[in-house]
Amino acid sequence: MPLVIVVAGIVLLFLLIAKFKLNAFISFIIVSLLVGVAEGMDFLKVVDSIQSGLGSTLGGLIMILGLGAMLGKLVADSGAAQRITTKLVDKFGKKNIQWAVVLTGFIVGIPMFYTVGFVILIPLVFTVAATTGLPLIYVGLPMLASLSVTHGYLPPHPAPTGIAVMFKADIGKTLLYGIIVAIPAIIVAGPLFSRTIKNIQATPLKEFLNPKILSDEEMPSTSVSIITALLPVILIGIASLVNIILSEDNPIKKTTSILGNPVIAMLLSVLVAIYTLGLARGRKMTDVMNSVSNAVSGITMVLLIIAGAGALKQVLIDSGVSEYIGALLQGSSVSPLILAWLIATVIRACVGSATVAGLTAAGIALPLLSSSGVSPELMVLAIGSGSLMLSHVNDSGFWLYKEYFNLSVKDTLKTWTVMETTVGIMGLLGVLVLNQFV
Repeated sequence: MPLVIVVAGIVLLFLLIAKFKLNAFISFIIVSLLVGVAEGMDFLKVVDSIQSGLGSTLGGLIMILGLGAMLGKLVADSGAAQRITTKLVDKFGKKNIQWAVVLTGFIVGIPMFYTVGFVILIPLVFTVAATTGLPLIYVGLPMLASLSVTHGYLPPHPAPTGIAVMFKADIGKTLLYGIIVAIPAIIVAGPLFSRTIKNIQATPLKEFLNPKILSDEEMPSTSVSIITALLPVILIGIASLVNIILSEDNPIKKTTSILGNPVIAMLLSVLVAIYTLGLARGRKMTDVMNSVSNAVSGITMVLLIIAGAGALKQVLIDSGVSEYIGALLQGSSVSPLILAWLIATVIRACVGSATVAGLTAAGIALPLLSSSGVSPELMVLAIGSGSLMLSHVNDSGFWLYKEYFNLSVKDTLKTWTVMETTVGIMGLLGVLVLNQFV
């Protein structure tokens, strides 16, 4: 019965948004209330759960998204994005531009949280599409496939790292195996898949697109553009590297941990961008602040919708849906790798959050590891692959993509959901192949 209620709630959410055109945030709140009560929760407990979901989701995202939007807008308005794009196109050529954004997404995605990488790189993708005349999804989806894979498969991201610790898996092996599995998954779900959906037109939010093509003299230098745009990546990447190399009590490690905190890294990057892409280029502070203000106003509804998805996620967790799903599947005689992947897939489809799905599935699948003798590193990757499957309307990443690319729910399902599902299936296949050799 709990699973039926969840499915009914998701169907209702589809109908409210797609058929009745109700605002997505309002739809999320209505469905969260109905699902919580139907699952047997006290009404006031449901309200508390919704508030907790809203707060926990926005608490972790609002500063990162806000500062990321500011940085993205400054990079776009100053011509830095156009400069970087021009170099990418010159280096790889228009024909191979997908591989340029795949490589960029993978490099950025390893040290950086998905959302941070998304808001930093999306303005660059928008500019690449505008400059080359290529369809936005053709250019953007390969980069998002890279970001998604690193988020789900590879340490130091929260879910794979947490699962590796739970399973006592070797972090280095997990990273190595993860990269091996990631490469074909990205290629198939990114460049190859995006070539089949060129007919789907995406019109990005105007707040993050600078349609004006600047002259060479009007743009900042290549080095300034790249360093400023990727400064958060550099700070977070250095912190991640130092965290592995140095001991806990080392003062350098403490300093880099502060500078590499995503919020601090984004704040410092915005301050640097205000100078290097604004004041140093002769722009007045009022003009620079106008760019900052426009960026923030453009993501208000995006934040609300993501918060709404977080509210539904919290209601599903607090109502015990994930434990119920795990109990249904744990008695199966299927291979531990496939079963762990399946548990993560079902929880992901019901709850929405890849991180929650991965960590919850790990707790359920932990007894399977000790009794099967399968590689703990491969179990981490199997669960990570499953946690990326079937992203839809209860996933904040679904709405982040939909709102930034300004797509309909239907087209988001055709592009984002299929891409994420392809990543998940390819991940499982890669794990099963590796299992024959390790």
